[in-house]
Amino acid sequence: MVDYTGAFKAAAIQAEPVWLDADATIEKSIALIEEAARAGAQLIAFPETFVPGYPWWLWLDSPAAGFAFFGRYHENSLTLDGPRFARLLDAARTNAIAVVAGFSERSGGSLYMGQALISADGELVHARRKLKPTHVERTVFGEGDGSDLAVHDTPLGRIGGLCCWEHLQPLTKYAMFSQHEQVHVAAWPSFSVYKGAAYALGPEVNTAASQLYAVEGQVFVLAPCAVVGDAAIDLFCGDDPVKQQLLQRGGGFARIYGPDGRPLADPLPEDAEGILYADIDLSAIAVAKAAADPVGHYSRPDVTRLLLNTTPRRPVEQTAPLAEIFQEPSLAEPETAQA
Repeated sequence: MVDYTGAFKAAAIQAEPVWLDADATIEKSIALIEEAARAGAQLIAFPETFVPGYPWWLWLDSPAAGFAFFGRYHENSLTLDGPRFARLLDAARTNAIAVVAGFSERSGGSLYMGQALISADGELVHARRKLKPTHVERTVFGEGDGSDLAVHDTPLGRIGGLCCWEHLQPLTKYAMFSQHEQVHVAAWPSFSVYKGAAYALGPEVNTAASQLYAVEGQVFVLAPCAVVGDAAIDLFCGDDPVKQQLLQRGGGFARIYGPDGRPLADPLPEDAEGILYADIDLSAIAVAKAAADPVGHYSRPDVTRLLLNTTPRRPVEQTAPLAEIFQEPSLAEPETAQA
């Protein structure tokens, strides 16, 4: 493991996607990448499923009613080898900035809640899938596996990421801490649904989850968060007053935290779009860990330990045909050597 002690500027996005329109949202993402790069940022983080936007219909009606959106959502989800995703790779390279993208990933007939770490030279470092979609999300998205709980060496430090309520899963967090993460992207979709009726879904709990992740793991946390605006209300609620009550405008609570849990950027109003910036000095991590390192001197592995299976889980494992494994000897007589 490389020992990083450098400093750089990082950016966390608070913005509204162009709902269910991958191409337009990628255009907007590229503009934000360019803006952050001009401001001197070397890392930019985007909200959960920013492309093509979080599927808010899941929380507003029956699964059957959601089929009206699903075809369009599926078509506007990204494939890792497709031209849309390639535009994000090119934007990172052109602007010399590392990007942590949030998107709906399409693989065959299935969708996954994806995050991708892209290097400043436009290479895909790692793509992961949300390990366990939350509640109604499971009617649309499949699950990731243990290989998705990974932290990666980059020129900026050891970077990892999780989505939304993965930050409420203690063992998942500990798996990330154990890999000596230094910069973490906590991607959120916005806190706009069931306001006042479901406290656990609101900003108080979930910004606290990002802050607690920072102080528990002694890591810098970038917590990008999307915004729900008029376009989302028109698309997902229409003229239905009940749906308009369930999904409300705003919900943007992007944050950046230091390894001691302190806020490093002034927040924007919840209905505003913009970019939060903070200076990241990795040398501060050593000071934070001097007090409590949960996977080091502050652990008790003789009492509690984590079993982490990082093996990729695939529905099909292909093996070579038996004829290729057990080659039958040729029936032809070998040629005799000529004198």
